[in-house]
Amino acid sequence: MFQIEDNTFRDLRERSLNQWLEEMEAHEDMTVRGGVRLCRDYMQYLMDENRKLKEQNALTQSYLRKIAAKNRK
Repeated sequence: MFQIEDNTFRDLRERSLNQWLEEMEAHEDMTVRGGVRLCRDYMQYLMDENRKLKEQNALTQSYLRKIAAKNRK
């Protein structure tokens, strides 16, 4: 009924992105190096937004379950 979430692909993709960003930090062009920080900040923003949306979804689901249980009585 319950399965363990497989994050292998997501972890591999994140490690690959971080490796690429580390390589770009060593780039001689200052614009490229500046873009690395921007990219990391944006990725952190997206992860925070994703976490926030998951929390909102869990709250909505619990509310809807309470309403459904109340209506069944």
